[in-house]
Amino acid sequence: MVKLELRDLAKRFNGVIAVNNVSLSIKEGEFMAIVGPSGCGKTTLLRLIAGFSKPDGGRIFIDGEEISSPRSVVLPEKRNVTIVFQSYAVWPHKNVFENIVFGLKLRKLPKGEISRKAKEVLKLVKLEGLENRYPAELSGGQQQRVSLARAIVVEPKILLLDEPLSNLDARLREGMRFELRELQQKMNITSIYVTHDQTEMVIADRIAIMNEGSIEQVGAGEEIYLEPVTNFVASFVGKTNLLSGKIVKFDKGRRRALIEIQPGFPLEVAIQTSSEIDILKNQKASVSIRPEYIVMSEGRMEERANVFEGEILKRTFLGNFYDYRVKVGREILQVQALHSQRIEVGRRVNVFMDPKLCVLLKS
Repeated sequence: MVKLELRDLAKRFNGVIAVNNVSLSIKEGEFMAIVGPSGCGKTTLLRLIAGFSKPDGGRIFIDGEEISSPRSVVLPEKRNVTIVFQSYAVWPHKNVFENIVFGLKLRKLPKGEISRKAKEVLKLVKLEGLENRYPAELSGGQQQRVSLARAIVVEPKILLLDEPLSNLDARLREGMRFELRELQQKMNITSIYVTHDQTEMVIADRIAIMNEGSIEQVGAGEEIYLEPVTNFVASFVGKTNLLSGKIVKFDKGRRRALIEIQPGFPLEVAIQTSSEIDILKNQKASVSIRPEYIVMSEGRMEERANVFEGEILKRTFLGNFYDYRVKVGREILQVQALHSQRIEVGRRVNVFMDPKLCVLLKS
């Protein structure tokens, strides 16, 4: 069942497009991440869903009921949608308990019910025993838990999270993101998580990659990484080598295309989907190949497609792997390899790029 639906949503500021005809459906209980660089429009999109901004075009529906359009906007407090900000936004003059129950008091619930709900959520967010402390007496992680508890205690239809972990240190952030996911699953709250940090995508059921006001691709994390559809998605999510060239041959039976990256560098690419076949109607093409998918050898390789000679220009130690820069023709490729493969700078190598791991891009 669709919980939230955005139809051709648009927002402009002084003529500048912030959200460009975005359409997106989010299911009941789903955890959706909206990921993109600063200024791509993701926070504006979140504000439109929350009701803080009025759209210039398109409509928003919750449970099939229209809540936003250029003609009318249901007030934020009438939507039963809550939001957690990156700045915590807890009241410094109220203790933990008072912060958490604020929304319940506004709803004029009985004292007994307020106390019961507060105790339940304090346990869920692991703040038991800290009810009487004030924000100044809490760590950043604890303050964010207070903010989260205040948002979920009212049992919202939709929970919005605007980069909620960005103010935490790296170690705490990693632990908190999985706690957040576990909490969301326990409560089955439809949630939208906005972030520019790609590592936080791992907690989402699906991911929407946003760029310049538009959504370029929606899918599970594995799909986004393994099968990017545009240059932007391929380069934004993880590391990749982007190669551009001209299509010189298409074998429909084998579902293979041959792309001339440069003279002497003919790259064979496996065609995985029918949409990629449509790309072949154009003469130019872009290909993505992840650094960890490129195989290097100082010895000979069997003769097959996509085996090229190269030279090691640079080797960098990055903890659990080496990062190489390898010159193949005029191209400089990024290659990642385990410590067991340590090749000196200046050495000649053979490089293999599996056609099945080379992804043809739309643009």
